[in-house]
Amino acid sequence: MSCEWRQRSEVDAVGTGGLSAAREKVRIDRDRLREWLFEQALPLWSTRGIDALHGGFEERLSSEGAPTHEARRARVQPRQLFAFVGAWRLGWQGGAEAIVAGGLNYFEHHFRRPDGLYRTLIAPDGTPLDDAVYLYDQAFVLLGLASARRLFGTEPDHERVAVALLERIVTRLKHEQGGFETGLPERLPLQSNPHMHLLEACLEWQQLTDAPCWRVLAEELVDLALRYFIDRDSGLLRETFAADWSAAPALPGRLIQPGHQFEWGWLLLKASGARQYEARQGALQLIEGAENCGVHRGVAIDELLDDRSVYRASARLWPQTERLRALACAAALGAEPRYWLLAHEASQSLMRYLNATLPGLWHDEMLPDGHFRIGAAPAGNLYHIVGSILALDEALSASTAAQVVPPRAPPIGPAGIS
Repeated sequence: MSCEWRQRSEVDAVGTGGLSAAREKVRIDRDRLREWLFEQALPLWSTRGIDALHGGFEERLSSEGAPTHEARRARVQPRQLFAFVGAWRLGWQGGAEAIVAGGLNYFEHHFRRPDGLYRTLIAPDGTPLDDAVYLYDQAFVLLGLASARRLFGTEPDHERVAVALLERIVTRLKHEQGGFETGLPERLPLQSNPHMHLLEACLEWQQLTDAPCWRVLAEELVDLALRYFIDRDSGLLRETFAADWSAAPALPGRLIQPGHQFEWGWLLLKASGARQYEARQGALQLIEGAENCGVHRGVAIDELLDDRSVYRASARLWPQTERLRALACAAALGAEPRYWLLAHEASQSLMRYLNATLPGLWHDEMLPDGHFRIGAAPAGNLYHIVGSILALDEALSASTAAQVVPPRAPPIGPAGIS
């Protein structure tokens, strides 16, 4: 089953003048998203999103902006570290240093197991609730440590802690046919998604240090994606696998998530190494496949089947951010001029989710009928949102550097995002 390229005539018609106009729209989108982040989201999440009694980050805020005081997952805490450091990189001056130091101290004190790996769930007061180890969580710990290293420099020695954790991951979780187990105790199916975030952490560390372990693992993960995760016949990215890295049986092996196709897309675009050309070709194939078949009603939907038919037409917030991130990265590399126009479309889609009843919150899920499900805002989405704004910022900086005279944008009015 094939999919027609959405609005092909419009995106293919981008000429020199149209390219400048599309890039200018993206610049305005970046500024509006950053304004929302600085003026609405961060004032809320840097106060109500942090537990003043126990420390650490709250899992969710209610639609009224109140902390839900839920059990805390290992994956969310380092995501918040990344988000606040990312905001600092974008120019926020709201005290990222104290927030990150406090969050990291809480995390290390309560989530770290005696064996140096990290448990998956605790109560707000730090009481362990689930001592299981998941590769997904360990990958985000590495990303959170990289964020702390970026913010604080070489003191304290976050790199030493990260390398020690990486060694434990390789020792305890390495899979005999390449890649890694899903967790401890070992279980099936194997999953591509944790490897994606492990690659993300490796690429982040490669920007900060020359230690070869990050490059070696990143190249292994790229090879794993090209060899097993991306189906050679369809070009789609599979989620779950049997022990030999063949597709998992029955329905789980057929499910395709457009959001993960976009996410793997931008990661493979940023990867270097011996297979960089293949990685970029695979990345653009993933991005185009997700854009062709995974975008409906103007948003990236949650799930397809491997025949490209729609399986779950709801649309979470996070796929919108990863779509934007992938298109921005593709635009920055000069892959095709139409990616600037598509990045603008993706920015507009994301902004729809940020128009919540309380400034600084977001809708987490759009239902198939186009309405948003009303409920609490998950803290982990801040990581996705900040990452997409950083990608826009980097794409525009790269584009500006390539121009003799950068274009000047019209002023942005005081109104918020609509």
